[in-house]
Amino acid sequence: MLRRPQHRRIRQKRVAPSPLPPRKRRWLRWILKGIGGFFLFWLGFFLAAGFLLYRHYTADLPDITLLKEYQPSLVTKVYTDNDELLAEFYVEKRILVPLSRIPPILQQATIAVEDARFYEHSGLDFRGILRAALSNLQAGEIVQGGSTITQQLTKTLLLSPRRTLERKIREAILALRIEQTLSKEEILELYLNQIYYGHGAYGVEAAANTYFGKHVWELTLPEAAMLAGLPRAPARYSPYLAPKRALQRRRHVLRRMVENGFI
Repeated sequence: MLRRPQHRRIRQKRVAPSPLPPRKRRWLRWILKGIGGFFLFWLGFFLAAGFLLYRHYTADLPDITLLKEYQPSLVTKVYTDNDELLAEFYVEKRILVPLSRIPPILQQATIAVEDARFYEHSGLDFRGILRAALSNLQAGEIVQGGSTITQQLTKTLLLSPRRTLERKIREAILALRIEQTLSKEEILELYLNQIYYGHGAYGVEAAANTYFGKHVWELTLPEAAMLAGLPRAPARYSPYLAPKRALQRRRHVLRRMVENGFI
């Protein structure tokens, strides 16, 4: 029988790359060590600077836990012997109502126009800041703000309204702390009872009385949308002072509610 010829496999020897000369290896190690040391130096510098700045801005911040026992200024009512209202005395016209008595349409309208990702963020919303900037650019005016509801509550209750970098940093730190201390429902209830709606009305119940002569739980959707648009600029969007602008603002609130799936 004939045998098939066997082909020998020729293995090719791999030629190892020639090692770097000792002098070049030493230079390469020194360069890598220099880059690593430079990086570690600046990393340590920025960490130390950040820590010192944090200590500076948090040195005298108010205690967040006090918000659980917060008692705002309220209206004092005087009645006659026949239970008829005689007079009201107040520094800020405010009537507290629990969140359960505030209709969902007003809660949703407020969230839609002020802080669409309220239930998703932890006090700060960088996506919301970008969205607000684009909306304001398209509208040619300020129709949305980048501050979250928590930040607005922080500014109203705990800080001054001054527009400075230091105040914004403190506001951001306090907003994060509030989110760790209070639930979303507690934050929203505080906000809706605290915020100013114009014409001397603080909080949603006083605002409903001032603008519509009814309780907050009696509001219709258009009325709730009107109120939700006021805190951004109460005088600018007042239905008494600028009815056309107030209607435009209300349309914007309703449009935001549609975009967020509330209506």
